[in-house]
Amino acid sequence: MPNFTSTSEFLLLEFSNIRELQILHFFVFLAVYVTAVTGNLLIIIAVVLDHHLHTPMYFFLMNLAVLDLGSVSVMVPKAMANSLLNTRSISYSGCVAQVFFYFVFSGSNFATLTVMAHDRYVAICCPLQYEATMHKAACIRMAASAWIASILNATLHTGSTFAITFCSNIINQFFCEVPQIVKLSCSNLYLIEIGILLFSCILIGGCFTYIIITYIQIFATVLRMPSVQGRKKALSTCLPHLIVVCLLVFTGMFAYLRPPDNTSSDLSILFAVIYVMLPPLLNPFIYSMRNKDIKIALLKLTKISHPSLHVWFYRFIFPFFL
Repeated sequence: MPNFTSTSEFLLLEFSNIRELQILHFFVFLAVYVTAVTGNLLIIIAVVLDHHLHTPMYFFLMNLAVLDLGSVSVMVPKAMANSLLNTRSISYSGCVAQVFFYFVFSGSNFATLTVMAHDRYVAICCPLQYEATMHKAACIRMAASAWIASILNATLHTGSTFAITFCSNIINQFFCEVPQIVKLSCSNLYLIEIGILLFSCILIGGCFTYIIITYIQIFATVLRMPSVQGRKKALSTCLPHLIVVCLLVFTGMFAYLRPPDNTSSDLSILFAVIYVMLPPLLNPFIYSMRNKDIKIALLKLTKISHPSLHVWFYRFIFPFFL
């Protein structure tokens, strides 16, 4: 087989050979992307501008929105451009950038979700220790640690992935997905990346186990609360977070733990769309927009910025969050 190590570009998988379907894919992805970006931007703006939301929970929620914004922006615009321009190519450096930044954002995302589980545990199970434990400096250190660890992890994955010798430049996916890139290897160096992927899966499994154990303790504490209103308030902040964690973990498992050789191209694309686009799209709705404080903050901001915008938001946008 020819050696493609020095190739200047990769060829991605097309959604369809039919031009009309390519245009349809572009508009569908555009609608999803705009919705995801708008939802996450609203969360960021609300938390930054409303001082009532300057608490640890909303600080991490804002970080989550930033990470969702980054992760969906790494993959989707290039896929839209390829569909619109009827091309399959992505430059070698562009592919490297996709792998690196997606690992940065997705790794930080899961680390942030783990920290948020700890935040809810302290708030509900140890309320008297909350201010001493989750103070501003501690929150900043936790967020910074998540970013630093994710950057190191992304550097490790990117370096080991693109150190291998490629015998093809055709990636069987609509973006640079690591398992599909590893399949292009014609040397044993790909075993290094597989080992790193397995190690990362073990770390994610450990974090997921910690989150589940944490929530078992949280639910046990909530069920012992005498106040029905208190139980509802605690569950309203915990259940959406648990849904987000499960969504991220199980959709990621579709791509990285399934047997790639036994999966059709259409099914592979479906799995990729689920774990790349679904969490950033749904997170603002299932975790943030259903939150009363967020809705109040957004209504206040639209009212202050422009009265007519406030009326438009209240009539057309606000009902979707009820």
